[in-house]
Amino acid sequence: MKKFFKIFGVILLLFIILVAGAGIYVKSALPNVGEPPVITIEKTPARIERGKYLANHVSVCMDCHSTRDWNYFAAPLSGNFGGGGEKFSAEMGFPGNFYARNITPYALANWTDGEIFRAVTTGVSKNGNALFPVMPYHGFGQMDQEDIYSIIVYLRTLEPVKNEVPESVADFPVSILLNTMPSKATFTKMPAETDQIAYGKYLVTAASCVECHSKMEKGARVEGTDFGGGMEFKIPTGTLRSPNITSDKATGIGSWTEEGFVKRFKTYADSSYKPHRVGPKEFNTVMPWNMYAGMKESDLKAIYAYLQTVRPLTNVVTKFEPIP
Repeated sequence: MKKFFKIFGVILLLFIILVAGAGIYVKSALPNVGEPPVITIEKTPARIERGKYLANHVSVCMDCHSTRDWNYFAAPLSGNFGGGGEKFSAEMGFPGNFYARNITPYALANWTDGEIFRAVTTGVSKNGNALFPVMPYHGFGQMDQEDIYSIIVYLRTLEPVKNEVPESVADFPVSILLNTMPSKATFTKMPAETDQIAYGKYLVTAASCVECHSKMEKGARVEGTDFGGGMEFKIPTGTLRSPNITSDKATGIGSWTEEGFVKRFKTYADSSYKPHRVGPKEFNTVMPWNMYAGMKESDLKAIYAYLQTVRPLTNVVTKFEPIP
């Protein structure tokens, strides 16, 4: 019996050493995505215009990095443009408390173009720390480098907003696992607009549709749920779940027409549309309709064409449960 306990003790000790070693490696050697590139991006009018379009209407950077008014439907922007501070909290279902950073020149003045580029496309900040993928850097790292350049150039043109944002804090064990999340970018060239499905796929990646329209656990997408909806959002009026946007005809958007899809977005671009006030138990949405409404119709049509090719998933989603 003594021999058994001795062997057990040795095995337990080795296991503890192994776990400790793995923890030390993850905390000290990761993330390992390389140094930020040494680049100085030329500010051209074309890049500024392209970056403005992407940051406000496709990748919607300005959505999370500004302040939204949850008293109104779709929580339109209410100020603090690019100043950050939006909180993604444990109460909302996140594994910790994460804050959108200030991305105006006030905060980015001492960041190089390469440091911003690395943060956006790999998830590693200026000081080498891992960023939680509430910012979908995995998707941004699959975009065309030129589009990322355009976004960075546009951010440099924003009006500086003096706003000091608290540091994000992840709960254990995500605080350890966080260092494993960043990854090296795998850039692609933007397809020609004439290749509608491929171009639509590119836009869907740039817009990170899959990130919200899939189930998530501890910050990671649940395998096999892509675009099937069901991600939960705790908002002031209750629990919201993202809809199924696969090509399933019964529970997704497989029966939608192209015209209906485009109209769903463009309704919010109509000059007569005014966001309505939302009551304490009424349905609201995290979908920034007012921003996506600014997409070109041809881009929306390309997104629709691609989503119609997505593998159908049968998933009935209860979109909203009000606070009891």
